[in-house]
Parts: sequence; structure tokens; C-alpha cells
Amino acid sequence: MSTEPETTENTGPGTADGTGDGPATEAATEEEAVSENGTGEGAAEEPGTGTEGTGTSSGAETGTGEAAAEADSTGTEGTVGEGDGAGAAPQLTEAQAELAAQKLERERIERRRAERAEPIAAGTKLSGKAADLLAAVRAVEGGAKPPASAFADPEPAPRRPAPEPVRPARPPAVEPTAPPAPAPDTVDAVRRVLAEGGAPENLASQAAAALGEGAGELLRDDPWQLLRVTGVRPEQADGFARALLGPECAPDDERRGRAVTVWLLEQAALAGHTALELPALTAALGRQSVPDADAAVQSALAEGDVLAFQDALDEPGATPAKAAAGEGEEEGAEESRPVRVLVGLERYALAEESLADALARIVNSLAKEASPEWEQQGLSGSAAELVRAVAGHGLVLHTGGEAARAEPAALLTAARAQGLRAVAACHTPDGRDRFAALLPDDADGAEAEGAVVTLPGLLAGSEGPGRDAEGALALDLLVLTDAPLLDVETAATVAESLPDGARLVLSGDPAVLWSAGPGRVFADLLAARVCPQIASRTPDPGPLGELVSGIGVGELNQVEAPGKEIVIVPVRDAGEAVHRTVQLVADSVPRAFGFAPGETVVITPGHGGAAGTRALNAALKERLNPGPGRFGGFDPGDLVVHSPAPGRSVPGRVVDADAEGLHLTCADGPVVVAKERVERSVRHGWALTAHQAVGGRWPAAVVVLPGDAAQSLSRPWVYTAFGRAERHLSVVHGVDQALPRAVAEVPAKPRTTRLPLLLRTQVPPAG
Repeated sequence: MSTEPETTENTGPGTADGTGDGPATEAATEEEAVSENGTGEGAAEEPGTGTEGTGTSSGAETGTGEAAAEADSTGTEGTVGEGDGAGAAPQLTEAQAELAAQKLERERIERRRAERAEPIAAGTKLSGKAADLLAAVRAVEGGAKPPASAFADPEPAPRRPAPEPVRPARPPAVEPTAPPAPAPDTVDAVRRVLAEGGAPENLASQAAAALGEGAGELLRDDPWQLLRVTGVRPEQADGFARALLGPECAPDDERRGRAVTVWLLEQAALAGHTALELPALTAALGRQSVPDADAAVQSALAEGDVLAFQDALDEPGATPAKAAAGEGEEEGAEESRPVRVLVGLERYALAEESLADALARIVNSLAKEASPEWEQQGLSGSAAELVRAVAGHGLVLHTGGEAARAEPAALLTAARAQGLRAVAACHTPDGRDRFAALLPDDADGAEAEGAVVTLPGLLAGSEGPGRDAEGALALDLLVLTDAPLLDVETAATVAESLPDGARLVLSGDPAVLWSAGPGRVFADLLAARVCPQIASRTPDPGPLGELVSGIGVGELNQVEAPGKEIVIVPVRDAGEAVHRTVQLVADSVPRAFGFAPGETVVITPGHGGAAGTRALNAALKERLNPGPGRFGGFDPGDLVVHSPAPGRSVPGRVVDADAEGLHLTCADGPVVVAKERVERSVRHGWALTAHQAVGGRWPAAVVVLPGDAAQSLSRPWVYTAFGRAERHLSVVHGVDQALPRAVAEVPAKPRTTRLPLLLRTQVPPAG
């Protein structure tokens, strides 16, 4: 690791990534050789390739002529083979043709098995290459010249392109349809109440959408319902209530206690909690000047605004918690086993329970007689362990860094070779493209495209195999990468969408930042130990891999970087940090490595502050794409990050703007953001937070650590930010010893969840 004011001009380009065919290419060659010998065994032993009619067609081309003749006599060849005679045959549906082809294939296989069981007379029952060789030997023995073609190298059999699997047409990637706007009369009624209470009238649309029909009357009767609008704080709602209620407004108002309870749980969800322990919630209510916190919780429970749970604890010596409202108060109730009382919002509590139920179904529904021996195609080490684990289990966890992605890619290839409907889903288009690049080079392009999708596209039905008649995903195996990014609601949707008997593999790096939404699904599953866990032994290569691996175990090591892969840029204050960042992105890194400014990502701890994303994006726009910002602060060519849903960020670039809205081009295609949504869902994208950047990789990364960011640093944050660089990392360093201290001493902030306990009550521990 070098310490220099900036990257120098004579810096080398770094190491290049290499790829190879490996065992997959050899397996394909052997398959072609088997299909040439006229026995038809290649088609019989392969369970399928994911496309219709392939096995039967390969049998018709083996040179025996029997399968082709039988297909011609049944009139099905026009559907599953390549012979003629289909024109005079009755038209069959695809299902009928497939059944007929399978029947012929089974008959042919049985005939071949019977023939192989009989003794073979010398020189008989030979065809194809074997017959040619026998004729050549006899010609030599008789003094004649053998045919020239007998010992010539055979020409490779032509490979027919596999037909495109039937899947729903992919629509253009556009912004999801926004929820219907509230009725104008409702908005007007809310606006009048807001004006009467002295609140900003521009909150009318948000309040009407949050409170629904009759929002105006609801706000007048219960002014603290204004807290349901994003961004409103209790002190602001108190002022609004005083203006409307006058002397009747009091801190001990039951309506205020209920509203503040719900608001605190919503803030906890933003911090990643799916619920709060009762003592923590009552303490937070006390800090918000609620006189009787217990009464406020009881009132919220009685109204159905929140739910309470009692979870038994396994820790010895724990003290029994106080029972929630109306629960566990009967005489003689068992108090010997300690419990904790949790309070949470209904949507997250039910999502967590639904996730536990769905995962238990996945673990328990896989048939016990499932084949434990998949063809591993020369795999070894962690990849072979992963394939073996998935062959016999419904749920498997896989951990590892960027280089370990090759192992779930090998699993996907092996599963599809077994004839399974297997798909890998990634959180971002960039992740999808990087994972698809790991598949064998000889994979069919259409097949590779269908095998790797984005998770939002899979759930929406715009990518992947679609859903069956019962609404489940038409899959036998789903490999989900970047699993730590799963929040509890998305994870519940994924697990509930899998059919009975399907396998689920969650793969990811447990050291990165957790999901932006509530829950810590991947970490909870690792802690629950209810399924096999395969830890990759494939380290990330090079100086960057060595640096990031050390951070993962709490060590900030000095790393040799002969190719200037890592550069430290010390700064004294935030102003200098912004200046040096712009210099690196616009001049030093492009000159040293040849990367365009758009190929370098800037990562900083937060949006605000003198060196946050707002300040850095303003400075970078002025240098890289100056303009008046005539489209809501944006100009054509601006790099942006689009957030179509909370917790999801998609990089893009501004193309144009018109009456429809702001036109962007993203990895998935064009996106049109309506004018009223631009301010909330689009930001400039030269500089990102680590949460926005997680799941993506760039050729170069500049991580900015101004002095005021010292308190926000943690080991997962540093690990995630430094790990976004593929070839070069510059660290604009202004936090002195706070960086090594954060790496060594500041782990991830704990999150309160119920998933481990729910799983342990439904799934036996993994052996």
C-alpha cells in the first residue's frame, strides 16, 4: 500500500483477469463423441438440456435409422426431429408431440439394452465408425487398399442450436407503476386541515396517500396521525396538534402515545429492526415525553396498530420479561423459562413469520430419495462440496467473496446438466452480467441469458421462467447471490414463490453491509444452523483481495501494491477532500489507468456534510458535465442513481426530459421517471454511499473519509466500500486512527429480529 498525493502517470494497468474452458469444455467434447458412435447412449443418459425435443432429435441423427423411421411412421418427426414426412401427418400439439417422442425414446432405449445383453457375433451388429474400421481391417488383410475415409479424422458433428425456451416476453425496463394518486377532493380536504394547523401544504399529497380516503377528517380528529407521513417528527406533529386542538392538547393524550409508538417502530425498521424489545420501546417513549409508556403500548396493541410476541429464551440465568398486554397473565402460568417480549409492526412481523414457514417447507418438502450424486464435471474443493450439499438438501448457504462466485456458477451449470430448471438471480444488473460471465464459454447464448436474471425481474415476471398455474416460480433450483442484501419482506416473497420440492441456495459475503430494509436474513440463517453451510476456500486475488480479506477479520494490513492498485491520499479537511477527489476522478486515475470518469465510483459515508454525496456530486458535475440543470437539476449526460423502490439503487445516465418526465438509460434499458417523482427517486450518481454501491463493482473506486465521518465508520462499511474496486482503490484519508480502530473494534450494529427463534421451532438443526 503506497501513500502518495495522487496516482502517478507511469502506473501500470494492473492485472488482467483470465478465463478458461476447464472441465466443461472436455465434457462437451465427450458428449459429441458419444453422439457420433451410433449407439444413442448420449441421448439416453442425459436427462435433458432444458429445451424441448433435444434428446429425441439426437437419437434420430445417430446413424441407426430406426428412431427416424419410427418417428416418420407416427407422424411426430415434424415436431421433435429433423426428417421429412411431417407435412402429411396430422398436426399435433407440442405436449402430444413431446409425449410421443418420449415413448419412442423409451422403446429405443429398451431395445438397445436388450441387444447389448445378447452375445455379438464377430463382424455383425456393427454400424457407423465401427463398421468402417472392420471393413478397413479386412481390406488390409486381403491385400486391398483400405478406404481413405476409414482412418481419417472424423469431422465434428454439426451442433444444432437449441430452441429458445418459451418464456414471457421481456418488457422494456421502465419505472414500476406508481401507486394510484389520491383523489383530488381528499388532497384538498387535507390541504385545508394542514393550513389550519400551520403545517406545510405541500405535505397534502403524501398525507392523503398515507392515510387514505377520509384523511382530512382523520387528521382533524387525531392530529398526531401526521407522523405517518415520511419525514415528520414528533415535535412537528405536536405543534400541529396544538394549533388544531388548543387547550385540549396534552402530552398524556392517548392518541399521541399510540402515534409515537408506531413512529418509533417505523424508525426502528429504517435501522433494520423487525421488532423492538418491550423495555427498549418503553425507554424510547420516555425520551419522547410520553408520561405513561406502558399505557401507550397497551393502547397501540388494543387498536391493532402493533403486535406483541413472547419468545422463549435459551440463555441460562435470564430473567423472565414482563408479559405483554393481556398475554401470560393467567394464574399458574409457567414462569420458570425466561421469555422476551417484542413489539413490532404487523407488516414486518408477519413477513418474518411467513419467511420462517416458507423456509421450513423448502427444507422439509425435498424428497428423501433425491439423488445424492450429481455429475460434478471435474469439480473439486468448495465447488464440489456445494454441488453435493445441494443434491441432497432443499436449503443451502454458501459464503465467500467475489472470487467465490465461480462456485455457485459451477453449481448452476451442474444442475442444468442434470436437466433441472435452474436459475441464478442477482440483485443488480451489474451482478447479473458478472455472474453470467462465469458460465462456460460454450453455453448457448439464449440458455445463458435465461439462466441468470435480476431478482426484481424474476419476481415481476419480466425475466426468468415465469410462474406455473399455481403462481409458483417454474423452478427446481434458485441460486440467489448477494444474499446479505435480502430484507425480510423480499426474502419472504422469494421463499413463498418457490414450489414444493424446489431447492434454494443463498450465496453471499457475510462481511458486507446488511440489507437497507429491515431484517438480517442471511446472518440469521447462518446463526440458526438449520441447513448445510459451505464456506468457500477461494480467496480474492491480488493486493486488493489481500487488503479486503484482512479487513474482514478485523485487520487493516499494509499491502504491497507494485502496480499502484492501492493509493492513500491524506487530506486535512473536508474542502481538501472534495478537491482531491475531483482531481483523482477527472485526471489522475484516467491518466494512470485509462479509465473514463464514469468507470470510477466515489463512495462516502453519507449524503450530508461538507464531503457527503451532495457536495461531491455538485463538484464532480461542475467538472465532468457542467450545465444549468434545466431538468430538475439534471442535464443530459449526468450520471445518476435511480431508486424505484426503498433500498434499491440502479445506476444510470440522463438522456433527455419532456412532458412525460426524466428519461434515463440504465443497465436494464430505458426508464422514464415521472416529474413528480424525480426529486424523491433520482440523485446524481458520481458519488454514492456504501449502501447504494453494495452489489456493484467498478474498475476503480475512490473512498472518501473526511474527518467528520469518523463516528460513522464500522468494519462492514469499510469492507464494503473498499471491496467495490476491481483494479484500483484510492483512499482520501482524513480520519487518522479512526480507520484502523473502526476495522478492529466496530462490528455491525445489532438488529433485533425473530427469525432464528422461529426457524429453530420449525426446522431441526442441521446434522
